[in-house]
Amino acid sequence: QVQLVESGGGLVQAGGSLRLSCVASGITFSINKIEWYRQASGKQRELVAQMIRNVGTNYAESLKGRVTISKDSAKNTAYLQMDSLEPEDTAVYYCSVTSSYGSVYWGQGTQVTVST
Repeated sequence: QVQLVESGGGLVQAGGSLRLSCVASGITFSINKIEWYRQASGKQRELVAQMIRNVGTNYAESLKGRVTISKDSAKNTAYLQMDSLEPEDTAVYYCSVTSSYGSVYWGQGTQVTVST
C-alpha cells in the first residue's frame, strides 16, 4: 500500500523559510512525476511545483524564485524548500506522486501558516 507522509509545516513569520518533506513507502513502481500542491482555506487546490522524470522541474509563476523541489531517492523522500514566505502562502501543502501507469497518490497534507 502506497503511503505519502508530509511533514515540516508549521507557523513561521513572513520572510522566513520552511522545508517540507514527503516520505513515500510502499512504492513498487516507477514514478513519473512528483508534485507539491497547496490549498488555502476557501480556495481551490493549486500546483506549487513539479518534478517530471526525464523532463525537469516546473514552478507556479507566483512562487518562482522562492520555492525549490528536490528529492532524495535513497531516502524515498521529496522536499519543498520555501523561502521568503508571505502570509498569502498560508495553506495546507500536499505532495503527490504519479506512477508510470498514471495512478496518482496523495499525502494527508501539512499546514503552513505565515504570520505578518
